[in-house]
Amino acid sequence: MDIEDTSDILMHDGDVFPSTEVVTHFTQPSPGSQNYNNEIGVSKGVDRRSQSLSRNGAGLKGSGLKLQHSTDLLDPRLDRPHPAKYARLPYATAQTGLVYDVRMRFHVEPVPNEADMHPEDPRRIHAIFEAFVHAGLAWTKTGSGDGPTKFHMGRIDAREATKEEVCLVHTVKHWDFIQTLRSKTAEELQGMLQHPGQPTDSVYFSSNTPFCAGLSAGGAIEACRAVILGKVKNAFAVIRPPGHHAEREDVKGFCFYDNVSIATKVCQREFGEKCRKVFILDWDVHHGNGIQQAHYDDPNVLYISLHVHLDGRFYPEGSFWDRRQAYGDHLHCGKGAAQGTNVNVPWKAHGMGDADYMYAFQQVVMPIATEFAPDLVIIAAGFDAAEGDVLGDCFVTPAGYAHMTHMLMSLAEGRLVACLEGGYNLDSIARSACAVARTMMGEPPDRLQDMKPSSKGVDVVKRVLRQQSRFWSCLYPKDLSVHLAGLPHSERMHDVVRKWQATTLWDEHDMAPLFIHKEQLSKSFENQVLATQVFPTTYIPLRTLVDNRRPNYMAACPLLIILHDPPEVLASPDPRTGKLELHNTWLTDTVKTYVDWAVKHGFAVIDVNLPKHVTADDDDAEHEETDSVDYRTREATQLLTYLWDNYVEINESTHVILMGTNTGHGAIVNFIKANEERAQARMTRAISFVEDVPFQSCKSATNEDLAKWYFFSSLVYISTLHNFWQSEYALKIKKRFGRVSRSAEASISDMLLAHKDEVTATLLRDTAAWRAQKPAKQVEQGDSELARRPPIGNFALSPSKNVDPNRISSPRLSASANDASPSGRRAKSPRIGSPPKGPSAPKYAPNSRNGASQSPAP
Repeated sequence: MDIEDTSDILMHDGDVFPSTEVVTHFTQPSPGSQNYNNEIGVSKGVDRRSQSLSRNGAGLKGSGLKLQHSTDLLDPRLDRPHPAKYARLPYATAQTGLVYDVRMRFHVEPVPNEADMHPEDPRRIHAIFEAFVHAGLAWTKTGSGDGPTKFHMGRIDAREATKEEVCLVHTVKHWDFIQTLRSKTAEELQGMLQHPGQPTDSVYFSSNTPFCAGLSAGGAIEACRAVILGKVKNAFAVIRPPGHHAEREDVKGFCFYDNVSIATKVCQREFGEKCRKVFILDWDVHHGNGIQQAHYDDPNVLYISLHVHLDGRFYPEGSFWDRRQAYGDHLHCGKGAAQGTNVNVPWKAHGMGDADYMYAFQQVVMPIATEFAPDLVIIAAGFDAAEGDVLGDCFVTPAGYAHMTHMLMSLAEGRLVACLEGGYNLDSIARSACAVARTMMGEPPDRLQDMKPSSKGVDVVKRVLRQQSRFWSCLYPKDLSVHLAGLPHSERMHDVVRKWQATTLWDEHDMAPLFIHKEQLSKSFENQVLATQVFPTTYIPLRTLVDNRRPNYMAACPLLIILHDPPEVLASPDPRTGKLELHNTWLTDTVKTYVDWAVKHGFAVIDVNLPKHVTADDDDAEHEETDSVDYRTREATQLLTYLWDNYVEINESTHVILMGTNTGHGAIVNFIKANEERAQARMTRAISFVEDVPFQSCKSATNEDLAKWYFFSSLVYISTLHNFWQSEYALKIKKRFGRVSRSAEASISDMLLAHKDEVTATLLRDTAAWRAQKPAKQVEQGDSELARRPPIGNFALSPSKNVDPNRISSPRLSASANDASPSGRRAKSPRIGSPPKGPSAPKYAPNSRNGASQSPAP
């Protein structure tokens, strides 16, 4: 039937195959009409004959169907599947099946809006079918003068799913609700609610919806049956509306019936052992909550979904009327005997591409699927992760989809069915579906380009692998929590490392824990804040104070406060067990080189370790995720504010230098913006190293000079791989970002090492006037004024030590460090350790602390 319709209003695309070659009227049904069922449904057993299609108004996108008569509409279908061409190669010479029915396009918005097209557009399936035809994969009478060949896709009849079939997954109440749509007017359809008081979730209703949804589910069923029966080697079901969001008693996310799950249940029931185990792979960018719900306790159905999750902030998360949370995270693994048969790969960010999906397939999908050994593989083939789709915002190419298909074809003796789900860019879904179909027909996939997965992608895949290794023998390394739970004593390594750091810094630089008299912070930062406890040798020799040591962070000398991430541990784990052998494990603590330099040059130092996780008292030895960057930055900002109020604000420091790595950078900027005047009055320099956390600017809504001050008082080094360099802000960097340098290095450790000389040279220039002073008079042993202990309201005393140079004791991390009196919070001690007042020790003007190499006040 030849119909000229360049605007695609009629939505006709060629021959109609037997399941549609029946008495079917496409007029808008009239509620209560005696012929209502005939107007929208299929009358079985009626002779094929020519029909007249008419549309008397809106209902489809566009201005409506045009009246068209045809005498050849119902020609017998010529492109039916043929037996395998060569019996010795039954799979290679068999055809790929195709389900496509033009009538599925008549599920439309009740009141179309040309200016605001719904993403679930009826043209989606038409675009895919046309791509198949133009690529020579499918045949249509109007598209070619030649007849179909055995190399074309073989067309499979679609039909409506029955109530019995649908109710294998959905409730009778759900079926009844869908059927009521047949008799509704356009106005009634716009206000329809499935659950009273609950808004409808991302669906539109049409009086054609029951038929189209039934045809979509029936098409999936028939595609699977054709593959299992050997009529075709595999099949592609180009169907709509989609189904993977539809739940037992809930329409949602453009979906009405869970097509893939219905087909799975029908085939399991009909074919028994021949189709007992079914593997469903869902690569739609949204989590298939409906499929997960339908099979969550079925050990014979393996469901693996790769989807954007955003830690529960991406659809369908947050849309469930029963208020369930994080339904698509990696911790949902199945129930009872089905544990391990539900596998979610929840991407934490948009932008995932071929390399991320290939990595997930190689590490998780294919090992699990191979061990599961399915009898049938069904792809919930949504193409909204394709490059160009605005809803998914990912970058999977047609070649990427082809490679995933190629790997899946190695399972279940090649019995594979792809059922269309999402995908809303017509060009993207056409090209992607065409690549999948070509691969299913035997063509090798095109080459992939960049195969380096993103760091976020690797993190997610490893997290999933760690969780699923409990259930699958093929996955390594195994989760250690079960083994650790049976051991009498185990300790997290970050606690061990911090104890080692404390001991080392005590032995080398007399650094001991500072007292944190704030309940919320004291738990998080217990033993994480260490400070030098003796006067720098510039003023007082180390051994002259005997046992009466004084904290030098209160003295008139430069104070360096370093807020840093824990040291980096590099290891080569056992590839099978995942165990770390100590001789194959290295600890890199580049920050300590800055501490060594500062102490050598007479600076007081407060070293703040910002833990990525705080060990609980009742630690269960489970794998713990790193606390979020936002949370850690807030905690670090609170700690820095506490240190400033209780240790910096009341001390005699000539210069205050803040240095932060990653979350430490955020804490410094947050503190400056919240304490503009105090920061500008006391702070000499702010130094930041940023690798993989958000890069923050320092701008005030009330103080326009803050950005200028921050620029001249800061040094900011950003990793060469940071996203900042791809943003528009990097084209011309504003002063509010500080004095920014692009490091040639990628990691914090490498950046700290590469820029150490530049940083230390800057600090020497900043403190040149202080270093030019003559050393203070040495303190004689027994000087009662300087040897007496200062008040302890705002700082902790160092543990006592024997002055024997050959014997140094280690600090007690909890008891001695916290032995402080709550009284006298603002009490000041005599300026112990400060040089005597006079010409040799001029008093600095307040602004001398703020800039580099400033001279003393006259």
